[in-house]
Amino acid sequence: MLNNIKPKTGRLLISEPFMADPNFKRSVILLTEHSDVGSVGYILNQFGNLLLKDVVKDLWEAGNQIYFGGPVGVDTIHFIHRSFDKMQSGEEIGNGIYWGGNFETLKILINSNAIEEDEVKFFIGYSGWDEGQLVKEIEENAWMVSDVSHPDIIFGSDDEKLWRDVIVNLSPKYAHVSNFPTDPSLN
Repeated sequence: MLNNIKPKTGRLLISEPFMADPNFKRSVILLTEHSDVGSVGYILNQFGNLLLKDVVKDLWEAGNQIYFGGPVGVDTIHFIHRSFDKMQSGEEIGNGIYWGGNFETLKILINSNAIEEDEVKFFIGYSGWDEGQLVKEIEENAWMVSDVSHPDIIFGSDDEKLWRDVIVNLSPKYAHVSNFPTDPSLN
């Protein structure tokens, strides 16, 4: 195992530098659920070409970027937020970050400009693992786990740097990994 931190709801998964699966290349995933029966999470640093107003027609001017959450259920939309005080709904996954909530309330907040874009993040699809699958992948060094899931990291907008920054935050012994080239043949 690359590091000794165990997966848990609210923690981050960081893909190893040369992961072959293009869905997860240099990905940072927020785990929104982790138990003995499986895991669910969302890729935080793969934004798509769609804005929320392109997908939800009654959100007239919602300029929120929609991220690729993962290869499962790509016909579904999901969200996380850090605005329980405004939403009054959602499942807390840690550090003031909430998964889901009342979508109708969220639409009202967006249309009335009562919630900022950096308070909510939207995803098409999700990442999912069956019972024991994620733990096995971690043991095979496909993922590193970080317990640093500060809202400013989760809701930040610098997707290009997120993977590198999260690795550097693991500990000094991982800092060199952040500089590995995307293609190992370029090394």
